[in-house]
Amino acid sequence: MARKRKGRLIDGIILLDKPLGLSSNDALQKVKRLYNAAKAGHTGALDPLATGMLPICLGEATKFSQFLLDADKTYSVTAKLGVRTTTSDADGEVVETKPVDCDEAQIRATCLSFIGQSKQVPSMFSALKYQGKPLYTYARQGIEVPREARDITLFSLTIERIEGDEVDMIVHCSKGTYIRSLVDDIGQILGCGAYVSRLHRSQVTDYPADKVVTLDALRDMRAKIDANEADLLDDASFTELDALLLPMDSAIKSLPELTLDTISAGYFGNGNPVFSQQAAALEAQTHVRVYADNLLLGVGVIDDDGKVAPKRVVVRA
Repeated sequence: MARKRKGRLIDGIILLDKPLGLSSNDALQKVKRLYNAAKAGHTGALDPLATGMLPICLGEATKFSQFLLDADKTYSVTAKLGVRTTTSDADGEVVETKPVDCDEAQIRATCLSFIGQSKQVPSMFSALKYQGKPLYTYARQGIEVPREARDITLFSLTIERIEGDEVDMIVHCSKGTYIRSLVDDIGQILGCGAYVSRLHRSQVTDYPADKVVTLDALRDMRAKIDANEADLLDDASFTELDALLLPMDSAIKSLPELTLDTISAGYFGNGNPVFSQQAAALEAQTHVRVYADNLLLGVGVIDDDGKVAPKRVVVRA
């Protein structure tokens, strides 16, 4: 006997304005329940201390979450000078306090010196995995594990305010950049220590900031549904909520577009590499977003034979 499906088969991406104090997973579960969605996933954790844009993928859009994990991001951050904490943010225990003897020119020069490519050692309180467990699980037990320095890029760093022991910055950075580690490194170079007292993610790739929606707004919409629908909650009931969803392919707009004919699309959908003139013109290992009849089929990768092989295929009910 077939198992009864739990939740709606709804596909798309909601840009949530994650509130302060809520973990990314808690935010994900709340959105999933509000949409009555069968499947959901987020695209890179924001600390409970952090607020701002958290793209949440529903349904088949979860297959493309990795591409948003790999996207560049922009943060607004306040660095507090003169104090170093165990977690490099306000949630940690103070481990060192020093006077802030550096002047504004030194602060600016140090912050701006991080623009460009560099190596960064991930924080022990990050979600990066070591032997299958997030680093923060070891850190909470007082265990230090080896971490390799990783290549990161700061595309830009703009200082908006220097006042007393606080520095406000806007940082546009590549995937894998830990803002807490950046601020800690800045504090170490300045010789006074520093930690993140405020962190807000304002941008993920080129998603529009005006499409971000709060949990309270989503709750209000769901409350209307619950008030009007006594028994059955069908897709028509969720029209207002569903209108907020961005299309699945918004997560992969940076990939080259490739269009297949109907016959090739059938083979691709069944997991077979297919030939196309567009694929033959692209380099091997290039990822592409694949369409047929203006419908997203999924993500493919160009193989060594010049064919497009399925990587992530959209399944439609």
